[in-house]
Amino acid sequence: MLSVVIPVFNEAESLGELHAELADVAREQRYDLDLVFVDDGSTDGSWQEIERLAALDARVQGIRFRRNFGKAAALSAGFEAARGEIVFTLDADLQDDPHEMPRFLEQMDAGLEVVSGWKQVRHDPWHKVGPSRVFNGLVGWLTDVRLHDHNCGFKCYRREIFDEVRLYGELHRFVPVLAAARGWRVGEIAVNHRPRKFGRSKYGVRRFIKGFLDLLTVYLLTGYSQRPQHLLGSVGLVSFLAGGLGVWCLTLWWFLSRLVTELTPVHLHERAIFYYSMAAMLLGAQFITVGFLAEMLTASHTDKTASYSIKQRVGRG
Repeated sequence: MLSVVIPVFNEAESLGELHAELADVAREQRYDLDLVFVDDGSTDGSWQEIERLAALDARVQGIRFRRNFGKAAALSAGFEAARGEIVFTLDADLQDDPHEMPRFLEQMDAGLEVVSGWKQVRHDPWHKVGPSRVFNGLVGWLTDVRLHDHNCGFKCYRREIFDEVRLYGELHRFVPVLAAARGWRVGEIAVNHRPRKFGRSKYGVRRFIKGFLDLLTVYLLTGYSQRPQHLLGSVGLVSFLAGGLGVWCLTLWWFLSRLVTELTPVHLHERAIFYYSMAAMLLGAQFITVGFLAEMLTASHTDKTASYSIKQRVGRG
C-alpha cells in the first residue's frame, strides 16, 4: 500500500482533479492507494470537497483541523494516519504531477529511503525562484545534505522514518536533512513542475526569513541535539576567554602605570575595552550556563504533545 498525504489550505477548486489524477495513476500502475487529505483550517469549502471525495472513494480519509496550524502540523497528522509502507507528499495545487510517482518508487527500489523532488524547470515568479536557490545552497553548505530543491513538496519516504523524525513549527522542508542526520539514505529526482491553475501561492518573503531561522534550528538539531554544550559551551568559552584576556591586559597595564612613573596613569572606568571585556565574560558565562541547562533538558525531555488539534475525521481510519 502507498499512502499519499496532501495538506490542504483553501484548494477546493483543485481537489477533484487531483483525486482523479491519483486514481488514474493507481489504476494504470495497480497501486493500492491510501489517500490522506489534511484540511489545515481552510475557509473556502475545501472540507466539503474532501467529504464528497470520501463518500465516493473508500480509499480517501480526511482530517480537519480546528484552525490553521501550518504545513508541518498537517503533514505530521497525515503521517500518523497513513497506512502504507511508502508515504508520498504532494501539494494540492496541481503543480506536482502524480504521474511521476513510479519514478520515485524506482529510486526507492534502488536503495534510497527518502526521495525528494527537484523542480528543475520551475513555473514560479523570479522573486520566488531566486531566493529559493540561495536558500537551497545555504542548506547544503550547513547540513551537507545537498539537494537542489529542499522546498519541493513532492517527496517520498519510508514510513518508519516518522517514528524517529518529529515535525513541528515549519520543519517540514527539512525532513530529508533530519532523516539523513539519523542515517537514512536520501536522494532526489527531477520532476515535472506544472503551472498553477487555481488560486495563488501561499508563500511570500516572510517564508524565507522563517526558513533561515528554521535552518539554524535544524543545524542545531542535526549537529548538536545530543550535545548542545559542545556548541553553546564553545561559544561561551571563547567569549569568556576573550573577555578574561582583555581584563588581564588592563590589569597588567594598571599595575605597570603605578610602578613606572613615566607611564600615563590608567583609570579603568575610562576605558571602553574594560566594559567590553566584562560584557564578554558575562556573555560567555551565560552561554556556558545555558549549555548546561540544555544538556539537562536533552537528557530528560520526553514531550510528545501534538502540535495540532483535530476537529473532525472522515473516511477510513
